[in-house]
Amino acid sequence: MVTQTNVLRTAKEAEDTADRSPSAQATAGGLPRPTRLPEVSDVIRLLDIREEPLSVDEVYAAVLDERAGAVDVFIGTVRGEDRGRAVAGLGYTAHPSAIERLREVAEAVAETHPIRALSALHRVGNLEIGDIAVIVAVSSGHRDDAFAACQQLIDTLKATLPIWKHQLFRDGSDEWVGTP
Repeated sequence: MVTQTNVLRTAKEAEDTADRSPSAQATAGGLPRPTRLPEVSDVIRLLDIREEPLSVDEVYAAVLDERAGAVDVFIGTVRGEDRGRAVAGLGYTAHPSAIERLREVAEAVAETHPIRALSALHRVGNLEIGDIAVIVAVSSGHRDDAFAACQQLIDTLKATLPIWKHQLFRDGSDEWVGTP
């Protein structure tokens, strides 16, 4: 016989174990919102695309590993100048497939380098000069591996992630960067 308490606990357990895949979780903007992807290799600790400000401490903490002797963190910020033009601000827009592409990039880096942990966050929405736009971090046994993996992660992410930048210049002009 199932009691009311067991039914409630069972319903709560079902909610807790519901499909947490990237496609099952979405933000108000329609972007998948995993904060941890356990179905991906244990090396990949944190991947996300967020509208709210990013935390360096969160990304750093995610890659800490007692077997690692090196942690490399890259922080990309909104600069006030681009090719000699004064930037007033910018906005990032992500394609719904961006989180899946981010996962693919992270997996490729994890398969290529002897690393202990990897994390990456990218911001979307409107950002001001000085705001953090992207943070990637890698930990490994040795610094050379951490440097190489972190560079591959940020370079590949910037080259292939379907996230587009709309730059607004102080002279009133604007441009889209990274659009097809």
